[in-house]
Amino acid sequence: MSRTCVLIPTYNRHAALAVTLTSLYYQDDDDFAVVIADQSDEPVDTARSPVCAAKRLLEQRGVTVSVLRNLPRQGLAQQRQFLLEHCRSRLCLFIDDDVILEPWVIRMLAGVIERERCGFAGNAVIGLSHVDDTRPHEQHIELWDGAVQPEHIRFGDPRWQRHRLHNAANLWHVQRRLGARPADPLLYKVAWVGGCIMYDTEKLRDAGGFEFWTQLPGTHCGEDVLAQLRVASRHGGCGVMPSGAYHQELETTVSDRRVDAPRLLDV
Repeated sequence: MSRTCVLIPTYNRHAALAVTLTSLYYQDDDDFAVVIADQSDEPVDTARSPVCAAKRLLEQRGVTVSVLRNLPRQGLAQQRQFLLEHCRSRLCLFIDDDVILEPWVIRMLAGVIERERCGFAGNAVIGLSHVDDTRPHEQHIELWDGAVQPEHIRFGDPRWQRHRLHNAANLWHVQRRLGARPADPLLYKVAWVGGCIMYDTEKLRDAGGFEFWTQLPGTHCGEDVLAQLRVASRHGGCGVMPSGAYHQELETTVSDRRVDAPRLLDV
């Protein structure tokens, strides 16, 4: 059994997913497997899909890649819960299907969780099209001084504004200024992290995982936010610099955001 299971929900992003999987091939950590939950109109592992080449590449390296169809579509939270239920590893890394990872991401995040014994550690995704867009008013950061501790944060809490650090390329500018290195990462306080989050699997399950999907309509957003808030309130969580996660900056597949899970359900 692998130490880490990389869990990827996907919908109609064959080319982007292929790029994401290719970046996984170059990880310098060998102890991981991949599970993909596919809700695409046409399966991502058909012979003519670009995903197949990346999947074969990983398998030649010895990484197991499972592609599971998860239909009918019942919302983002159900998709994530489906993935969690297929995880048999001590750690699980949820990444979006349009993210590119530096080679040290899995190793670094796993090291943080093992050292801090916290519920999650995340690399917020960076939009490199914004590297020349400097926003000092959004670059406030609160480093953890000592061990990561539980925090109970709700929508509207002043700490909610921490999410602004993850806009555009803010994190890129801050981590370069602070000299963050993968070998000696800096941990900071977050409201949540989007796109690339590693959990202690049992601590995520202890907080209920994404089982709240049954309480939401099929069209919703914020399911990853709510799960992280619940894990953080019990076990603590942190953002990690440097971030080695980059957004491909594609148009979102979630256009209807009227139902936001952390605003509707209690932490």
